[in-house]
Amino acid sequence: MALEKVRITIEHTGVGIDVMFNPEEYTVNKDNNFASQGIPGRSGPLLQFVQGNMRTLEMELLFDTYEQRRDVREETQRIVKLLDIDSALHAPPVLRVSWGSLQFRCVLARVSQKFQMFRDDGRPVRARLTVTFNEFLDLDREAKEVNRQTADFSKAHVVTEGETLSGIAAKLYDNAQMWRPIAIVNEIDDPRSIAAGQTLRIPSLPFVNPDTGEVLQ
Repeated sequence: MALEKVRITIEHTGVGIDVMFNPEEYTVNKDNNFASQGIPGRSGPLLQFVQGNMRTLEMELLFDTYEQRRDVREETQRIVKLLDIDSALHAPPVLRVSWGSLQFRCVLARVSQKFQMFRDDGRPVRARLTVTFNEFLDLDREAKEVNRQTADFSKAHVVTEGETLSGIAAKLYDNAQMWRPIAIVNEIDDPRSIAAGQTLRIPSLPFVNPDTGEVLQ
Protein backbone atom coordinates (compact mmCIF):
# COMPACT_ATOMS: atom_id res chain seq x y z
CA MET A 1 0.00 0.00 0.00
CA ALA A 2 1.34 3.46 -0.95
CA LEU A 3 2.44 5.73 1.86
CA GLU A 4 -0.28 8.24 2.68
CA LYS A 5 0.81 11.78 1.95
CA VAL A 6 -0.06 14.95 3.80
CA ARG A 7 -2.78 16.68 1.76
CA ILE A 8 -3.72 20.35 1.92
CA THR A 9 -7.20 20.89 0.51
CA ILE A 10 -8.63 24.28 -0.46
CA GLU A 11 -12.08 24.10 1.10
CA HIS A 12 -14.19 26.16 -1.30
CA THR A 13 -12.75 24.58 -4.49
CA GLY A 14 -11.91 21.07 -3.33
CA VAL A 15 -8.45 21.32 -4.97
CA GLY A 16 -5.91 19.22 -3.09
CA ILE A 17 -2.13 19.62 -2.82
CA ASP A 18 -0.08 16.56 -1.84
CA VAL A 19 3.32 17.32 -0.28
CA MET A 20 6.38 15.78 -1.93
CA PHE A 21 7.73 14.26 1.30
CA ASN A 22 5.91 13.80 4.58
CA PRO A 23 7.24 15.77 7.56
CA GLU A 24 9.26 13.99 10.22
CA GLU A 25 7.11 15.58 12.90
CA TYR A 26 4.49 18.25 13.47
CA THR A 27 3.54 20.42 16.42
CA VAL A 28 0.04 21.44 17.54
CA ASN A 29 -0.06 24.40 19.94
CA LYS A 30 -2.95 25.60 22.13
CA ASP A 31 -3.08 28.01 25.06
CA ASN A 32 -5.53 30.12 27.07
CA ASN A 33 -5.48 33.70 28.33
CA PHE A 34 -6.18 34.32 32.02
CA ALA A 35 -6.40 37.68 33.78
CA SER A 36 -5.05 37.92 37.32
CA GLN A 37 -6.37 40.20 40.03
CA GLY A 38 -4.53 40.80 43.26
CA ILE A 39 -6.75 40.74 46.37
CA PRO A 40 -5.40 42.16 49.65
CA GLY A 41 -4.99 39.47 52.30
CA ARG A 42 -4.87 36.53 49.90
CA SER A 43 -1.81 34.37 49.32
CA GLY A 44 -2.10 34.70 45.54
CA PRO A 45 -4.05 36.48 42.82
CA LEU A 46 -7.45 35.40 41.56
CA LEU A 47 -7.43 34.06 38.02
CA GLN A 48 -10.28 34.72 35.61
CA PHE A 49 -10.50 32.97 32.25
CA VAL A 50 -10.53 35.58 29.45
CA GLN A 51 -10.44 33.66 26.20
CA GLY A 52 -8.97 30.67 24.45
CA ASN A 53 -6.30 31.37 21.86
CA MET A 54 -6.32 29.72 18.46
CA ARG A 55 -4.68 26.36 17.90
CA THR A 56 -1.73 26.35 15.53
CA LEU A 57 -0.16 23.57 13.49
CA GLU A 58 3.53 23.76 12.60
CA MET A 59 5.52 21.47 10.34
CA GLU A 60 8.52 21.44 8.01
CA LEU A 61 8.05 20.29 4.41
CA LEU A 62 10.87 19.09 2.14
CA PHE A 63 10.84 19.66 -1.62
CA ASP A 64 13.47 18.15 -3.93
CA THR A 65 13.49 18.36 -7.74
CA TYR A 66 17.17 17.52 -8.29
CA GLU A 67 16.49 14.34 -10.27
CA GLN A 68 13.87 16.05 -12.44
CA ARG A 69 16.34 18.97 -12.94
CA ARG A 70 13.47 21.42 -12.35
CA ASP A 71 13.35 24.62 -10.35
CA VAL A 72 12.03 23.57 -6.94
CA ARG A 73 10.09 26.84 -6.71
CA GLU A 74 7.58 25.36 -9.15
CA GLU A 75 6.55 23.10 -6.25
CA THR A 76 7.01 25.43 -3.29
CA GLN A 77 4.93 28.18 -4.90
CA ARG A 78 1.86 25.94 -4.71
CA ILE A 79 2.13 26.26 -0.92
CA VAL A 80 3.23 29.88 -0.77
CA LYS A 81 0.33 31.02 -2.98
CA LEU A 82 -2.09 29.83 -0.28
CA LEU A 83 -1.20 33.08 1.49
CA ASP A 84 -2.66 35.11 -1.40
CA ILE A 85 -6.09 36.71 -1.25
CA ASP A 86 -8.63 34.67 -3.21
CA SER A 87 -10.68 36.94 -5.51
CA ALA A 88 -13.87 34.98 -4.80
CA LEU A 89 -13.46 35.19 -1.01
CA HIS A 90 -11.66 38.54 -0.64
CA ALA A 91 -9.43 36.70 1.83
CA PRO A 92 -6.90 33.84 1.78
CA PRO A 93 -8.66 30.49 1.42
CA VAL A 94 -9.75 28.24 4.25
CA LEU A 95 -7.81 24.97 4.14
CA ARG A 96 -8.00 21.49 5.54
CA VAL A 97 -4.72 19.73 6.40
CA SER A 98 -5.20 15.96 6.44
CA TRP A 99 -2.76 13.20 7.35
CA GLY A 100 -4.21 10.05 8.87
CA SER A 101 -5.92 11.02 12.12
CA LEU A 102 -4.79 14.65 11.77
CA GLN A 103 -7.67 16.75 10.45
CA PHE A 104 -7.05 20.49 10.84
CA ARG A 105 -9.32 23.23 9.42
CA CYS A 106 -7.18 26.31 9.10
CA VAL A 107 -5.62 29.14 7.13
CA LEU A 108 -1.97 29.41 6.21
CA ALA A 109 -0.45 32.06 8.47
CA ARG A 110 3.29 31.91 7.77
CA VAL A 111 5.79 30.32 5.38
CA SER A 112 9.57 30.43 5.72
CA GLN A 113 11.51 29.11 2.69
CA LYS A 114 15.08 27.82 2.90
CA PHE A 115 16.78 26.85 -0.40
CA GLN A 116 19.62 24.40 0.05
CA MET A 117 20.80 22.95 -3.30
CA PHE A 118 21.31 24.71 -6.63
CA ARG A 119 22.02 23.93 -10.28
CA ASP A 120 24.98 25.47 -12.10
CA ASP A 121 22.77 28.31 -13.33
CA GLY A 122 21.71 29.15 -9.76
CA ARG A 123 18.21 27.69 -9.87
CA PRO A 124 17.32 25.98 -6.56
CA VAL A 125 16.43 22.27 -6.60
CA ARG A 126 15.94 21.60 -2.90
CA ALA A 127 13.95 23.58 -0.34
CA ARG A 128 12.61 23.28 3.18
CA LEU A 129 9.42 25.14 4.03
CA THR A 130 8.55 25.83 7.64
CA VAL A 131 4.80 26.44 7.67
CA THR A 132 2.38 27.60 10.35
CA PHE A 133 -1.36 27.05 10.03
CA ASN A 134 -3.87 28.85 12.27
CA GLU A 135 -7.07 27.01 13.15
CA PHE A 136 -10.11 28.56 11.48
CA LEU A 137 -13.37 28.71 13.44
CA ASP A 138 -16.46 30.47 12.18
CA LEU A 139 -19.19 31.56 14.60
CA ASP A 140 -21.82 29.06 13.42
CA ARG A 141 -19.45 26.11 13.67
CA GLU A 142 -18.13 27.14 17.08
CA ALA A 143 -21.67 27.62 18.42
CA LYS A 144 -22.46 24.02 17.48
CA GLU A 145 -19.27 22.66 19.03
CA VAL A 146 -19.15 24.70 22.26
CA ASN A 147 -21.94 24.81 24.84
CA ARG A 148 -21.49 28.43 25.88
CA GLN A 149 -24.02 30.27 28.01
CA THR A 150 -23.39 34.03 27.72
CA ALA A 151 -20.62 36.30 26.44
CA ASP A 152 -19.35 37.08 29.95
CA PHE A 153 -19.23 33.37 30.88
CA SER A 154 -22.08 33.59 33.38
CA LYS A 155 -25.00 31.20 33.27
CA ALA A 156 -28.63 32.04 32.64
CA HIS A 157 -31.46 30.91 34.90
CA VAL A 158 -35.19 31.31 34.28
CA VAL A 159 -37.10 31.90 37.51
CA THR A 160 -39.90 29.45 38.23
CA GLU A 161 -42.97 30.01 40.41
CA GLY A 162 -42.10 30.31 44.09
CA GLU A 163 -38.33 30.62 43.66
CA THR A 164 -36.29 33.07 45.71
CA LEU A 165 -32.77 34.42 45.23
CA SER A 166 -31.52 32.46 48.22
CA GLY A 167 -33.16 29.31 46.86
CA ILE A 168 -31.52 29.83 43.46
CA ALA A 169 -28.16 30.41 45.16
CA ALA A 170 -28.59 27.21 47.14
CA LYS A 171 -29.37 25.29 43.95
CA LEU A 172 -26.56 26.72 41.82
CA TYR A 173 -23.87 27.57 44.37
CA ASP A 174 -24.76 25.06 47.13
CA ASN A 175 -24.88 28.08 49.43
CA ALA A 176 -28.12 29.99 50.05
CA GLN A 177 -26.19 32.94 51.49
CA MET A 178 -24.55 33.63 48.13
CA TRP A 179 -27.62 35.37 46.69
CA ARG A 180 -25.95 38.80 46.66
CA PRO A 181 -23.80 38.25 43.49
CA ILE A 182 -27.01 37.36 41.62
CA ALA A 183 -28.73 40.47 42.91
CA ILE A 184 -25.77 42.71 42.01
CA VAL A 185 -25.32 41.60 38.38
CA ASN A 186 -29.07 41.73 37.76
CA GLU A 187 -29.42 45.13 39.53
CA ILE A 188 -32.04 43.79 41.92
CA ASP A 189 -32.57 46.10 44.90
CA ASP A 190 -35.28 44.01 46.55
CA PRO A 191 -34.41 40.27 46.60
CA ARG A 192 -38.12 39.49 47.02
CA SER A 193 -39.05 41.22 43.76
CA ILE A 194 -38.14 38.47 41.26
CA ALA A 195 -40.98 36.99 39.22
CA ALA A 196 -41.65 33.70 37.46
CA GLY A 197 -40.38 33.74 33.87
CA GLN A 198 -37.68 36.30 34.61
CA THR A 199 -34.23 35.44 33.24
CA LEU A 200 -31.36 36.02 35.65
CA ARG A 201 -27.64 36.09 34.97
CA ILE A 202 -25.77 33.81 37.37
CA PRO A 203 -22.13 34.95 37.69
CA SER A 204 -19.28 32.57 38.31
CA LEU A 205 -17.55 32.55 41.71
CA PRO A 206 -15.49 34.08 43.21
CA PHE A 207 -17.38 37.28 42.42
CA VAL A 208 -15.95 40.77 42.87
CA ASN A 209 -18.49 43.49 43.62
CA PRO A 210 -17.73 46.18 40.98
CA ASP A 211 -18.89 48.96 43.32
CA THR A 212 -17.06 48.02 46.51
CA GLY A 213 -14.32 45.63 45.38
CA GLU A 214 -15.56 43.10 47.92
CA VAL A 215 -14.82 39.49 47.02
CA LEU A 216 -17.79 37.15 47.44
CA GLN A 217 -17.17 33.43 47.27
